[in-house]
Amino acid sequence: MAVENDSSVTEFILMGFTDEPELQLPLFFLFLVNYVVTVVGNLSLVNLICLNLHLHTPMYFFLFNLSFIDLCYSSVFTPKMLMSFISERNFISFTGCMTQLFFLCFFVNSECYVLTAMAYDRYVAICKPLLYTVTMSPQICSLLMSGSYVMGFAGAMVHTGCMIRLIFCDSNIINHYMCDIFPLLHLSCSSTYASEFVVSVIVGTVVIVSSLIIFISYALIIFNILHISSTKGLSKAFGTCGSHIMTVGLFYGFGLLTHVKTSSAGFVGQGKFFSVFCTNVVPMLNPLIYSLRNKDVKLALKQILKRITN
Repeated sequence: MAVENDSSVTEFILMGFTDEPELQLPLFFLFLVNYVVTVVGNLSLVNLICLNLHLHTPMYFFLFNLSFIDLCYSSVFTPKMLMSFISERNFISFTGCMTQLFFLCFFVNSECYVLTAMAYDRYVAICKPLLYTVTMSPQICSLLMSGSYVMGFAGAMVHTGCMIRLIFCDSNIINHYMCDIFPLLHLSCSSTYASEFVVSVIVGTVVIVSSLIIFISYALIIFNILHISSTKGLSKAFGTCGSHIMTVGLFYGFGLLTHVKTSSAGFVGQGKFFSVFCTNVVPMLNPLIYSLRNKDVKLALKQILKRITN
C-alpha cells in the first residue's frame, strides 16, 4: 500500500497519555506489566487451543482467533505508547502513522465480526443442538473467519484511504498515544466532511449490523433458555454464554464511551482515558475471562502443566 499525499507534514509527534513528568515512569511500568500480561495470556490461550485436541471445536476455533487478534491488536500501538513515557518527543513518520492506523482499524473491525460469529455459534449450540455439527462445520467456521478478516481489511483500507487523502500542513502534534481517526481529523487543514461521513457510515454499519446479530442471537437464546426445565441444562446454557457476554459488554461498552463526544473541551482527554480501557484492558481481560470461567480450558491447562512437570 503506497502512502502518499500532498501534506507538508512528513512526521507526527505523539503526545502520549499524559504530559505530567512525575507520572511518566509509573505509567511506563504499569502499561509494561499490562502488555506482558496481555501477550502471555493471549499467547498461552492460542497455544493451549492448538495443543489440545478436545479444544478443536468451533467455539474454541473462534476463541483462538479472538486471542490472536487481541495479541496483534495490542502489539500495534503499545510499544510506541511505552516509548512516549521515556522519550522527550515521540516521533512517528507519516507512513508509520498510516500503517498503525490501518492495522488498528483492521483488528478492531475483525474483532467485531469475530464476536458476532461467536454469538451465532452460541445460538446454534443452544437453540439447534442437533444441527450443530452440520451448521458449524469446519468449512462454515473457516468461511465465517475468512469473511471477518476480509471485511476487517476492507474497512481498514477505506479508513486509511480517507486519512491519506487529507492534507496536514500546520500542526503535526497528535494529542493521543496512537494514530487514531479522530485525532487525525482534528489536525487536518483540509475539509474533513467527506472523510467524517465515510467513517461514520462504515463504523455505524459495522456496529449496527454486528450488535443487531448479537442481540437477536441472545434474544433467541434467552427465549430458548426460559423453556429449559432442567436445572443442569439451564446452568450449562448460562455457562457457555457468560464469558462471551462479558467480552462483548466490555468491548462495545468501552468502545462506545471512547467515541461519544460529551463536550468539545473534554472530548480528547475523555477519549484517551476510555480508549486505554478499550485498547489495553480488554485484550488483557479476555483470556482471563475465558480461562477462569471455562472448565475445558482449566482442564487443558492442568494437563499441559502435568506434562511439563512430569
